[in-house]
Amino acid sequence: MSDSKQPGHVGSVGTGEPSSVDGAKPAERLRLTADALRWTCDSGCFDFETTGELELQTDFVAQEHARDALEFGILTVARGQNVFVRGVRGTGRRTMVRRLLSTLARDHADEPELVDHCYVHNFTRTDRPRLITLPAGRARHFKRAMRDFATYVEDDFSKLLESEGVIAEKRRVEEGLQKRLAELQEPLEKELDQAGFKLVTLQQGPASQITIFPEVNGQPMPPAQLQQLVQEGKIASAYLERYEEKIQEYSHGLADLAHEVQKLQRGAMSELRESIEGTARELVESALRPVREGFATEAAGIYLDEVADDVVETRLQPPDRLPSAAKRYGVNVVQEREAGATAPVVEETTPNLVNLLGTVEWSWHEGQPVAADYSGIRGGALLSASGGFLILDATDLLAEPGAWKSLIRTLRDGKLEIVPPEITFFRPVALAQPEPIDVSVRVILIGDARTYALLDTYDPDFADLFKVLADFDHEIDRSEQTVRDYARVIAQIAADDGLLPIRREGVAALVEQGARVASRTDKLTARFGRLADLVREASFLAKRSGADSVGEEHVRSAVQRTKERASLPSRRFQELIRRGTIRIETQGEVVGQVNGLAVIGAGPITYGFPARITATVSAGRAGLIDIEGSSSLSGSIHTKGFHILGGLLRHLLRLEHPLAFSASLAFEQSYGGIDGDSASGAETCCLLSALTAVPLRQSVAMTGAIDQHGHVQAIGGVNEKIEGFFDACHHFGLTGDQGVIIPASNAGDLQLRVDVVEACEQGRFSVWAVETIHQALEIFTGRPAGQWSASGYPPESILGLAVERAHEFWLKSSAVPDRPDRESDDPPSRSRGAGDDESPDSTSS
Repeated sequence: MSDSKQPGHVGSVGTGEPSSVDGAKPAERLRLTADALRWTCDSGCFDFETTGELELQTDFVAQEHARDALEFGILTVARGQNVFVRGVRGTGRRTMVRRLLSTLARDHADEPELVDHCYVHNFTRTDRPRLITLPAGRARHFKRAMRDFATYVEDDFSKLLESEGVIAEKRRVEEGLQKRLAELQEPLEKELDQAGFKLVTLQQGPASQITIFPEVNGQPMPPAQLQQLVQEGKIASAYLERYEEKIQEYSHGLADLAHEVQKLQRGAMSELRESIEGTARELVESALRPVREGFATEAAGIYLDEVADDVVETRLQPPDRLPSAAKRYGVNVVQEREAGATAPVVEETTPNLVNLLGTVEWSWHEGQPVAADYSGIRGGALLSASGGFLILDATDLLAEPGAWKSLIRTLRDGKLEIVPPEITFFRPVALAQPEPIDVSVRVILIGDARTYALLDTYDPDFADLFKVLADFDHEIDRSEQTVRDYARVIAQIAADDGLLPIRREGVAALVEQGARVASRTDKLTARFGRLADLVREASFLAKRSGADSVGEEHVRSAVQRTKERASLPSRRFQELIRRGTIRIETQGEVVGQVNGLAVIGAGPITYGFPARITATVSAGRAGLIDIEGSSSLSGSIHTKGFHILGGLLRHLLRLEHPLAFSASLAFEQSYGGIDGDSASGAETCCLLSALTAVPLRQSVAMTGAIDQHGHVQAIGGVNEKIEGFFDACHHFGLTGDQGVIIPASNAGDLQLRVDVVEACEQGRFSVWAVETIHQALEIFTGRPAGQWSASGYPPESILGLAVERAHEFWLKSSAVPDRPDRESDDPPSRSRGAGDDESPDSTSS
């Protein structure tokens, strides 16, 4: 592997002073050499020919802090130590979580005892199914035992009423009842016999009634029939009158007798019921005894007591009224563990409310919904992960209505409420609300920095429940060791996906691409997901070409194809430039115009392109006008950069009077929003060009943010911006005068395309690294920017001209004539430079 790339110049970086090193012009001494434009990985550092020879990377590359945090979150048992894994996608967050859990879950110290959970019918509150918790592996046996009991109830217990013992008991009770009734009725019957009447018991359904009938020809006759015979003259009416008198005479005694008879009958029925129920209870308890002995928990005991009572109360009815014993006494196992199992690891990829908490389903009968009960309860991921770990994606979780709040409530209270579906006017059935389940689960939430910040800001429970932060860096240090680790990661990717082995030259190209994605000094990207995509496509290209391994050419082609697939916006922009629809100049000099650089994104791919920036200046008091900001097209960062530009202008000019000119800046032919401060350096140069009427080279573009003291600061997307301007210049023809000015602090981030590096090496294109705005001005104009001294700026310098022109605008705006005899009215005179007679208003190109 070659040494780490060190930003190199032809000469040393200057400080903005007009002096040069060994007489070299600023454009020469600030130009970066070709070897500073791209870091290369020497394939000779690898001790293999293809990745097929390598030992696979089973450990993780770097990410030591994230791994340490994850191990702590997995192994600790303290409350609230749920883990938030923070990082960008593709950095191996989920892979590390899975691998660590696969090895550490079994070592989870002091893990809660794993148990089974099941629901049964609640005979006291039918809408509140009863929860029964059993040791791991016992729920299935409990369900089987209750199924056998239900079969006994259906098949054997139902025959109790037909058994010889019950029939004999019924006969005994009935005989006893008849004997007591006879003894009770005997006195009245004798008296009535003497009077010619009979005591008759009428049966009316299950009830009986005692009444008095007249005796005719030795047989009791109903009163209605007697009355009919009287009307027919067959019996004297005196007999009927005598009967009616006797009825009135014996009415009270008859009522008392009927009351006593009913008491005897009820007593007999009660005696019979108690006898049968006693027998039934003995049979039920005998059948339940093995169940009680095998499942001796408090909840199971309470439930079995209720079952015994219910069987005795409900199963002694006619068969057509009996509910299904299998349904009434069934068991719904919602969570089952294997005895001796390790802590469960559950990964829920669709964390909606139902999948997370569970639900209560209703059943259908003959096309109609029926009331939901214990049998419709279904557990979710939180229940499945109880006693172990639950992996969730934060973005997916927050996208599901109600899921986040339900998760937080469960973690905070330690109780899982399995809720029925939302109540709607359409639902025609009542739903069950199961008893809550005690759960202990460690949640590992995977998300990005923005999601973490939102949750930490807006949810007061988040900090208490997710105390462990595992931060995944998207970059790793570039060293000989990490490059070798990179090779093993690439070998692992190829092996996992069954891809062709990769030659060491191809591995070197992939490592270089990792440096390109990182775009930071001595860094490689840790977003191995993007690297894996390149490996897969390179393998595809190698197979299609008939190669038996992946080489450097296949990797370079895969990189190019990846960019081309998402390059439509960039191609259209370059086409508009070629047609002249978008005006970009890459040659000549223009006052108040500069080529800035911007980027556009297409998924993970970023493209750079030039943006023409113009400025106009005239006398006035409007100050600096940002046309993008005035048009509401400017983002907050761009607006901040514009205000910094105003502060820098005051710092550079150091006037003894207020700025008295109106200046406007605009991104020409930009019709969408714009944000970022990377164009503030170019805007400063453009504004000073318009103020001084000194033209700027259009063959040079600039990117870089500025501070109020004139330092040029680092920006993002430096490689893409350079390449975007290079492509535009390449179309119009490379002249050797073209190039890009970048911040010196970005020089170490460069990983330019090979064709750009070659053009720079051949002197057809240049990249300059500057530290101050003075250096940028010197490259743009070929003139000294000027160094402030006690006497001001040198008259011929850019800043000297700017001070002079600003003074002239102040005089015009103040409408005070320049009177030498009134020196006290005017600030000290400034040196005038070339171009003072040019009007700023006439410098637009």
